[in-house]
Amino acid sequence: MKNQDIKILHIDNNHPLLWEQLEQTGFQNEADFTSSKAEIEEKINEYHGIVIRSRFKIDKTFIDKAVNLKFIARVGAGLESIDCEYAEAKNIHLIAAPEGNRNAVGEHALGMLLSLMNKLNRADKLVREGKWIREGNRGYELEGKTIGIIGYGNMGKSFAKKLKGFDVKVLCYDIQDNVSDENAKQVSLTELQQKSDVLSLHIPWTPETDKMINSEFINQFAKSFWFINTSRGKNVVTDDLVDALQSGKVLGAGLDVLEYEKLSFENLFIDTEKPKAFEYLLQAENVLLTPHIAGWTFESHEKLAQTIVDKIISFSNKL
Repeated sequence: MKNQDIKILHIDNNHPLLWEQLEQTGFQNEADFTSSKAEIEEKINEYHGIVIRSRFKIDKTFIDKAVNLKFIARVGAGLESIDCEYAEAKNIHLIAAPEGNRNAVGEHALGMLLSLMNKLNRADKLVREGKWIREGNRGYELEGKTIGIIGYGNMGKSFAKKLKGFDVKVLCYDIQDNVSDENAKQVSLTELQQKSDVLSLHIPWTPETDKMINSEFINQFAKSFWFINTSRGKNVVTDDLVDALQSGKVLGAGLDVLEYEKLSFENLFIDTEKPKAFEYLLQAENVLLTPHIAGWTFESHEKLAQTIVDKIISFSNKL
């Protein structure tokens, strides 16, 4: 197929360069940011490609109606909102852009860790309340610590690279073999749990990683540790994390994601009564919360779009 024969439906708004460069390359762009999933299903047979973020799930029903679809491009790192196995069985090519926001995620994870260890958010709050407390805000240094990274793909590698300037040991665990590099040594999960002072999570949300960070997992760590999660909220059992924070097993937690998020990541499920664990996180001075923005920088907004454009063009050249 030639580019001018390929119709692409944009379901979410993205950086304008994505639309502009696809248009310049000859693709037919159309946008629908407001119709319901059912309404889009009624016309999806007209399109050869779709560009999404996370507005709704691309499931079997949707895919069955998308009889001419050649590719699904998600402007983000993960593909959990897509039934990937079914899409691939239908010869639909899947495109994601973890390269686009890996630097942003690495910087955010490091920022969270430094803030927690040095009690920056707590100290700032107290000074604003007129409380000049020095001893109560004494922090910890990264030097000499062992950092454990679970998931050593784009995001994990970016975080490890950011740690190069610190005198630390970096260990990584991944289901893939031979992923270690000059920034981290790959070890078994048991060794990581025995040696780590910090745990940073950089894994997708899959059936294998769902609720992975639970009481049993946490208690297998030999030392108390700081915990950073910039991956997916549903990888963590929040009740169990709160228990570990209360007992001191987890010294502090930096959470950019929460298990209460909707699949679109745009809102929390919480409308009225909040779970007790969530209430605890909101009040805890050794917890830092951000609204799923680790990869959400001005620079990554453009990088994600550019990565998707490049991959769509590369794929179309093979059609």
